[in-house]
Amino acid sequence: MNYRKAEAKEASKAQFRGVWAAITTPFTPDLEIDEAGLRSNMKRIADLKIQGVFCTGVMGEFWSLKKEERKRVVEIVVEEAHRRGVKVIAHTAHHSAHETIELTRHAEQAGADFAILMNPYYPPQSEQTIYEWFEYVASRVNIGIWMFDAEYAGYGLSPELTARIAGIENVCGIKIPRPLEHYAKVQALLGGKIVMSEPSEGQWIKMMRDYGQKVFQSSPAPYLFQTPTSMPMHEYTELGLQGRYAEAEKIAAPMQPLREMAGKWMRSKWVNEKLVPIAYIKAWSELMGMAGGPVRPGLPQITEKERQALRLDLERTGLLAHVPTAKAA
Repeated sequence: MNYRKAEAKEASKAQFRGVWAAITTPFTPDLEIDEAGLRSNMKRIADLKIQGVFCTGVMGEFWSLKKEERKRVVEIVVEEAHRRGVKVIAHTAHHSAHETIELTRHAEQAGADFAILMNPYYPPQSEQTIYEWFEYVASRVNIGIWMFDAEYAGYGLSPELTARIAGIENVCGIKIPRPLEHYAKVQALLGGKIVMSEPSEGQWIKMMRDYGQKVFQSSPAPYLFQTPTSMPMHEYTELGLQGRYAEAEKIAAPMQPLREMAGKWMRSKWVNEKLVPIAYIKAWSELMGMAGGPVRPGLPQITEKERQALRLDLERTGLLAHVPTAKAA
């Protein structure tokens, strides 16, 4: 981090811009961390002109990682990202506040630019104890902290509680995958105090145009929808940030088949089947020439039949024509 604790809010506003990606943790066939694959993936991230990465989060199967593995992933990501000019926000939350502090201090020492904390997910909490948990952690670290208001914890933060937590000195952002009505209520209460990001690629231009959002933070879309020779999300983002929304829409519109495939292979798994579809995200990324590997126990593996169907679907969109490894396979 290149700012003091008291400067976290201003640093966040200055540094969160453009497209950030939520990355997976690649595993070897025997379910160990694929360090070489992770390093290779970070090179691809940089090649795609992605400004920052969110690591060791839901996409990164954080719950399946031992504490030392979480630390090791952060170290590798920071090393590979920073030498390529890519920023890092590390998910360091744990239901134990003390474990969260240890992981957050480690991320800071490893050189992460920011940390992000999912809502504490056990035991059941009141709004007061949720606030106290965030305040307890934030007061014991220096790094800027984002809230991650996803309902993976079994609940969401109210707009009023979000605004209260945002008043903590080094709380400086929120990733808020909630309905737009909720986003608008939170935005009105915050009054620009911290950075806000709704992380749906399909909503990104709307969020820039109608809500003044400056950063897409974050999802797998930036590396699932793009290749080093075809970067429509990067292109339309730069136009949108310049206020050239009509031009941005023209570039974004042909991506609709990819959004439909993401809906089929990821969103529907999540919403309709109540499955966390990390195996499908990893399989898609492998078709893009990245390292993925299996998922750890607790998540369903993709079947070979599903893998072939996914490949056919992506071939029909034309995406794989831009991936040399996919064409040769």
